[in-house]
Amino acid sequence: MKLISYRRENGTESVGILRDDLGGAIDLIRALAVYSTVADECLPMVTDLFDLICFGLADVDSLREVEEFVEKHDLTDELLDRNYTVLAPIARPGAIYALGRNYPAHARESGAQVPKEPIVFGKAPTAVVGPDEPVIYRKWLTRVDPEAELAVVISRRGSNISEQDAHSYIAGYTCLNDVTARDIQRIDLGNSHPWLRSKGIDTFCPMGPNLTLPDEMPDPLEVDVQMRVNGELRQSDNTRSLTFSVPYLISWISKYHRLYPGDVISTGTPEGMKPVVPGDVMEVYVERIGVLRNPVVAED
Repeated sequence: MKLISYRRENGTESVGILRDDLGGAIDLIRALAVYSTVADECLPMVTDLFDLICFGLADVDSLREVEEFVEKHDLTDELLDRNYTVLAPIARPGAIYALGRNYPAHARESGAQVPKEPIVFGKAPTAVVGPDEPVIYRKWLTRVDPEAELAVVISRRGSNISEQDAHSYIAGYTCLNDVTARDIQRIDLGNSHPWLRSKGIDTFCPMGPNLTLPDEMPDPLEVDVQMRVNGELRQSDNTRSLTFSVPYLISWISKYHRLYPGDVISTGTPEGMKPVVPGDVMEVYVERIGVLRNPVVAED
């Protein structure tokens, strides 16, 4: 099952179950309201995907029950939205933990050793944009690189999570473009400074196009991750190559930082670092999830 956050033509926003077979999405906000009334279920009021995750309503079993209710009561046509703009799944995550050099080939192309423990840095939540939104190339930058990544969205609060229990903390998966001001990063690396400013510039964290729930992802997690720019393949690898797996990352990060619903862990990028310029179109592809497309636009 795939969930999307979206904005209708009238400006209102919602979250829905993506139904490619119907050419749209079942409006979950309205569906839950009807379900709560007819089924006499006391459900919390939700307004977006973040609320769904926080209240534990974004799991497959709960959503299947709502979907079956909609079909049983012939509400599909009434609740189906077709004309909308897809937004980032989580507009403002509480935290974005990103991994450096987690694909061995990328570590080597960076001139670094394969790390012995995860290299974790933060991206600013204000950097998040959705599909087809522009990534702004600031006037004072000289090199910007896109980075295709698989990202994991956390479902519930936890700390000191074991690898064995990590899967129960996953709400779903999405694509993330870890856009990087490489010129600024080099300066910060030379000064032994953190990477936040080079990684967290506004618009430098495209996410989407959906939240793919765990029922559609393989276990073990082995999916292709690719980056195309103007249709040209630049990066390509499979998550089986990750130095540190998703369960390990959830466990390791949770030793130091309590994880909360809606937090994002981005798992690192394959080799193939090349810059983009204004006018380019970046496409992150993650198998089973889809394509996240964003244009690069010069700052006015």
